[in-house]
Amino acid sequence: MPGKRPEPSLEFVQLLTSHQSRLYAYVLSLLGDRNQAEDVMQETNTVLWRKAHDFEPGTNFGAWMLKVAYFQVMAHRQKLTRDRLVFDDSFLHGVAEDAEQHCESQEEKQRLLSDCIEKLNERYQVLIRRRYTEGATLKSIASQSGQSENSIKQALFRARAALIECVKRQPSEETV
Repeated sequence: MPGKRPEPSLEFVQLLTSHQSRLYAYVLSLLGDRNQAEDVMQETNTVLWRKAHDFEPGTNFGAWMLKVAYFQVMAHRQKLTRDRLVFDDSFLHGVAEDAEQHCESQEEKQRLLSDCIEKLNERYQVLIRRRYTEGATLKSIASQSGQSENSIKQALFRARAALIECVKRQPSEETV
C-alpha cells in the first residue's frame, strides 16, 4: 500500500523500551502528577512510534525522545488550560447566594434544635449534652450514673424521639 509506514526497526523498539523509566521520570518531573504523567507518557510513546522512521540510528535517542516528550507535555498543559472552566460573575453570584441561604438555614435549624433541647426534661437534657456535646460513650454515662448501658440507650432513644416531635411541631417557615 502506498502511504503505509514501515514498521519500526528492532533497534528502535529496544531503544524505546529501555528508555521508558527515563521517559516517565522526565514527564513526571514536568507535570508533578502521576496520572497526568502516565497519560502524557502514553501519548508520547504513540508519537514516538508514529515518528520512528524520523529517528536516525546512531544519534542520541534519549535526547530525541525527551524533546518529543517535552512537546507532548506542553500540548497537555495547553489542553488543561483550555479545558478549565471559567464561571461568569452572575453564576458565581448565584452560588454565593445559595451558600449564604444554606448557612442561614443551618443556623435556624441549630437554633430550633437548641430550643427543643431546652424543652426536654432535665434528665434528657443531661443525657443529650453528655453524649453529643461532650462525646461521652454509653458505657461511661452508664457507669457514672449507676445505670445499665441498655437503660441509657433507651433514654437516649426517647430523648431523640422527643426532639424529633418538637422539631416537627414548629411552624414550617422556621424549619426552612
